[in-house]
Amino acid sequence: MSTTLVVNYRKIMPYVKPYWVRALISVLITIPIGSMDAVIAWSLKPYMDVVMVEKSTNVANYIPLLIIVFSCMQSSLNYAATYLNTWVGRKIANDVKMDLFDKLMLNDAHYFDTTTSGNVMMRYNHDVDTACNGLLANLKLFTTRVFSSVSLIAVLFYNSWQLALIAVVILFGALYPLTTVRRRIKAVMDKTIFSGSAVMSHYNETYNGNRIIASYNLYDYQRRRFHDTLRQVFKLGIKMVQRTGMMSPLMHFIVSLGIALVIWTGSYLIVHQEISAGNFVSFITALIMLYNPIKSIGNNYNNVQMSLLAMERIFQQLERVPEIHNCDNPIVLNEVKDKIEYNNVSFSYVKNKLVLRNINLAVNVGQTVAFVGNSGGGKTTLVNLLPRFYDVKSGEIKIDGIDIRRYDLNSLRDKIAIVFQDNFLFDGSIRDNILLGKENATEQEITYAVKSACLDEFIASLDKGLDTQIGERGVLLSGGQKQRIAIARAFIKDAPIVILDEATSALDNKSEAVVQQAIDNLMKDRTVLIIAHRLSTVRNADRIVVVNYGEIVEEGTHDELIAKEDGVYSSLYRSQLK
Repeated sequence: MSTTLVVNYRKIMPYVKPYWVRALISVLITIPIGSMDAVIAWSLKPYMDVVMVEKSTNVANYIPLLIIVFSCMQSSLNYAATYLNTWVGRKIANDVKMDLFDKLMLNDAHYFDTTTSGNVMMRYNHDVDTACNGLLANLKLFTTRVFSSVSLIAVLFYNSWQLALIAVVILFGALYPLTTVRRRIKAVMDKTIFSGSAVMSHYNETYNGNRIIASYNLYDYQRRRFHDTLRQVFKLGIKMVQRTGMMSPLMHFIVSLGIALVIWTGSYLIVHQEISAGNFVSFITALIMLYNPIKSIGNNYNNVQMSLLAMERIFQQLERVPEIHNCDNPIVLNEVKDKIEYNNVSFSYVKNKLVLRNINLAVNVGQTVAFVGNSGGGKTTLVNLLPRFYDVKSGEIKIDGIDIRRYDLNSLRDKIAIVFQDNFLFDGSIRDNILLGKENATEQEITYAVKSACLDEFIASLDKGLDTQIGERGVLLSGGQKQRIAIARAFIKDAPIVILDEATSALDNKSEAVVQQAIDNLMKDRTVLIIAHRLSTVRNADRIVVVNYGEIVEEGTHDELIAKEDGVYSSLYRSQLK
């Protein structure tokens, strides 16, 4: 455990450094907070000996006043420590969340394919709050306890070294069970995080799939799934209590034994006049003030261990290297001059299950190439390799004779604009979503993009025009309007390569006609790769490539391929006409 603490300490220090002054003050404040506990216990000795035994009233006047003054000071310092801890904790949490957010955005497509939204929420948000805020809050508690314990132990030895030795031995005996906490909770914590992420995923699914749930009356189905997940979380919670719940009662029992032993020994020492009554009362008070927090410290220590485990998971994410990243000394791609080449490209999502096999293809600058074929045949995968959403398993993809893995990733993607079948729109205005293609675009560029995307009439019909809010994921827009906003975004990016991934397949005939006009405008003077389901939309492509079961089976113009009566393309075309 000590090694883990040192490693985590080294990793978290860069986040603490900007706020180290406040963090240090918050820790230093705990010294007087803890130490002042001893004042009350220590003051009882002169109070008992002078007031209760000797019946003197002089001490009786100032000792209660002294206790009140010290208690007020302790309360004020406690507030200051809580405020500073919260301030520092949330600042650190925000910084860690920012770094995690950057890491999340840079993760490769495979990561998002295999990670649920609930898992992301737990790992990138909940873990940070647990680690930073929880750890600092418990750090304040523990540092206060440490200095309180040291000062109270000093009072114990001041009053009676014999009783103090007994008390300290019992104290260490009570704390010993804490050494097993980490081993007991780690496996359960990992499963709890997984189940907690499943709960979050259920909420996300219900939110995003609310219309499917309603239209298919899936209420009972979703309820059963959610109930099963909650039952799993409940079992894990009970298992956590089973593994750690006995610690506080066990510590309570050991502490009670210590108090009983001290009282028995103390009575003997008083009878033999080795200590005074004031010594004994002061000692018992200090002992109870020392032991009482120990009874409940098990729960706090559990929380500290959970915070440390959360911190480990955070740094696992921060240290994770995405599969798709820049090579050493990458080349900046400034322009596409010649052609795009696929040389013996093979790819698989799952080991030993190829999706693409030995693809060889050349696309010259300015050409429009359409990919058609059976569903699941590898068309989308083929074009997704170009912007390096995934990397090839074998072979290479070149732009102007250079492997795309040697290009700077940002400069490569800057040269590619993509219009998906289901384009993601962000919460905000139409203008905000169009400007994602180029944040510093001028009004003239925006107007041109809107007109070219056939959005001008629609925008003119809106009271707020481009500044109309579209809701999360563009929920207030039709499918055709979403597509045209995505096309306007691609226009304003003005990239030399355009990928159209079944951009009209989900639209009705009227919407498709408008969107197709916008697409035709976008395709002018650019290198275009089109994935098409409706073959009527690709008749004018310079070249049509038929991809079936991961292989290129036919290639040519529409007229050339339709002339092959037994060809795959010819069969597909005739079946769609029917």
